[in-house]
Amino acid sequence: MTSTTIDTSLVSPAGAPESSPAWLQLKAAASALQPLQVKDGSVPEPSDHAVASELVDAIVEAITALAPLFPHDAGYLTALVKDFQTWQSTDFGVPDFLSSLLQFQPQEHRVDGLRHLVVFPMYTQNGSTSRLVEAVLIEVLWPEFIAELEAGEYSNKLFVPIRFLDFTAGYDTNSAVLFPETVAVSTTPQFTWGAIFADREAARFRRVVTAAAEITKLELPAEAAELVGDQQLAERTFVMWDLIHDRTHMRGDLPFDPFMIKQRMPYFLYSLEELRCDLTAFRESVKIALDESASDETRRHARLVQYAVIFDRIFRFSITGSRVRNYDGLGGQLLFAWMHQHHVLHWTDTRLSIDWAEVPAVVIALGEKIEHLYWRSIDRPKTAHWLAAYQLVTETVTPHPASAWAKGPDALDLTGPPRGLTDAVLDDEFPLSMFFEALDRKMKPVIESTAGITGTAE
Repeated sequence: MTSTTIDTSLVSPAGAPESSPAWLQLKAAASALQPLQVKDGSVPEPSDHAVASELVDAIVEAITALAPLFPHDAGYLTALVKDFQTWQSTDFGVPDFLSSLLQFQPQEHRVDGLRHLVVFPMYTQNGSTSRLVEAVLIEVLWPEFIAELEAGEYSNKLFVPIRFLDFTAGYDTNSAVLFPETVAVSTTPQFTWGAIFADREAARFRRVVTAAAEITKLELPAEAAELVGDQQLAERTFVMWDLIHDRTHMRGDLPFDPFMIKQRMPYFLYSLEELRCDLTAFRESVKIALDESASDETRRHARLVQYAVIFDRIFRFSITGSRVRNYDGLGGQLLFAWMHQHHVLHWTDTRLSIDWAEVPAVVIALGEKIEHLYWRSIDRPKTAHWLAAYQLVTETVTPHPASAWAKGPDALDLTGPPRGLTDAVLDDEFPLSMFFEALDRKMKPVIESTAGITGTAE
């Protein structure tokens, strides 16, 4: 764990900053400013500038009042005030908060319970696509067993697990990440951290799995039932899952062009990358759970990660979001179908059951299949790799019969640029199976109810 000189009395200061007058002023001013902004974050109408200036004054005043609660972020909050004032003095053009973003380094202070005030013009993934001024109060989740894992074999210096204290409208959505690349800046810096809201992940997991288990009549093992019933336990489990998942990107035998940079390719390739990282977390958790040198707490959470990966993937990912190039949805469909076709998941007499003792070997085998695809990739042209990836998916999940890809290479233009092949992929290349169509109808209200959920939800 990164060393720090933080005053631990500030980890849980007297009173709650989220109910302080300064925070309420900041939140109200940011919320009032958002309707004046356009997609790039600017306030284009001169007639709105006087009001925008008053709102920025209120934001600056509130940040200044709150700053003593966050001495570990003093440099950032000072730069933040200057960035707001510069934006104000330049007639609210496209905002540039590079200076303050460079000063905000939460990965340097991973202390359980440590709080941060975060204010930026930014978009929120699965929320607003415009770079509006958003404000969020967060708290770091860094239990001792996670610090030990990160200090050992699972090093990830960029990973910051957090929970919500309060937020503006951009986070009253499905967004569960806080990434520096979403902030409005003039030039792109090197990104040094990424934060994930484990409390939101855990809360929606618990709500979705509770409902799905009831609908499918799935009997949860005792430890899985504890996971679903305990928010704190679920949060810590998701921190462990996210730690291993996040560090898996850019590691291993990968295609030459890393998947997580911005490039246009068929969405099923992103499905395989995200699923690869989750299945790596599953495999490593199996390994840790069997490691007698690990602490009881670590081994317990390792067992729980295995349940979390399976249930979140098959119950939530598969039926969440639109059917337009839904790569996480496809990953969930693939895992479910793989388990069913390898006879460890059963839908019999309208009841779902899982042979848990047989699950690890079957799930790890799917991960190995994806890893072999990756290993072969550097010996193949890009088009051939894409075709091989499609074949891997279609060996388990049935594509749309009308798809050009489903008809095989002879139905595709393999002589043109790769973008033509991407365009040939249907928006819903792999429609939901009859099982998931029925589950989706019954689960839709539950899925929709998780937007904006936090760890305080009951």
